[in-house]
Amino acid sequence: MGKPVVVTDQNFKNEVLESKVPVLVDFWAEWCGPCKQIAPIVEEIAENYDSQIKVGKVDVDANNQTALNYMIRSIPSLLFFKNGKVVDQIIGAVPRQQLLKKVEAVLK
Repeated sequence: MGKPVVVTDQNFKNEVLESKVPVLVDFWAEWCGPCKQIAPIVEEIAENYDSQIKVGKVDVDANNQTALNYMIRSIPSLLFFKNGKVVDQIIGAVPRQQLLKKVEAVLK
């Protein structure tokens, strides 16, 4: 792991739903300012929590079926999956500490 995985409509089931470790999925778009704001924090989580949590990024413009399936209406939206189910979420750009607190909670 170590780096965010590019998640698409085609590989979502394999990368996220069938993952043996919890997954943080960042729903984002190239044109989204707040998405760019939190991107370094998401990358940091991928690096620092390597092997404990998988980090995936879904470009909502290129993978609108997955975004529709999870009713993503606002980006950035961060969904936390455990055993194939959404266990928590964050909508919008949030402070680094708030995001790290959610990651720690999912890992317990």
